[in-house]
Amino acid sequence: MSIENVPPVTSPSIIVLTLARRVETELNAALAPLDLTVSRLGLLGHIAGVPGVSFSDLARMSGTTVQSVHSAVKALVRAGLVHDRTARAGSASAIEVTPEGARLLQAAKDVIAQVDDRLFGPAADPIQQQVGQAIRTAFGGETAR
Repeated sequence: MSIENVPPVTSPSIIVLTLARRVETELNAALAPLDLTVSRLGLLGHIAGVPGVSFSDLARMSGTTVQSVHSAVKALVRAGLVHDRTARAGSASAIEVTPEGARLLQAAKDVIAQVDDRLFGPAADPIQQQVGQAIRTAFGGETAR
């Protein structure tokens, strides 16, 4: 069977995965001027959403290892975006977003809204508009554009 005779992919899993990769690529490009990636933004968002969160909890929320979270948080601390209120080595961490981290999160929300509009808004492909609307409806977001 030649490539021309292969039917289009209709697996929802493959379609969603393909769309997710496109969204991630678009978001990473749009977040780059803020010195953020989707991964770094996710970690910062988890920290903002759960003030005082532990490294173990961050690893669970991020779907990664505690060691990876330690490295990523250290980079966020160096950048002045979070601080770790650990009293001493060996004690539980209390990681929190700094005012600069909060400012960056707000700027990222604006960038995300622009990407959302470009990928799922009124000028987007009609199928992607439907996907965006279905996601907003399913997860309790806005219901009309």
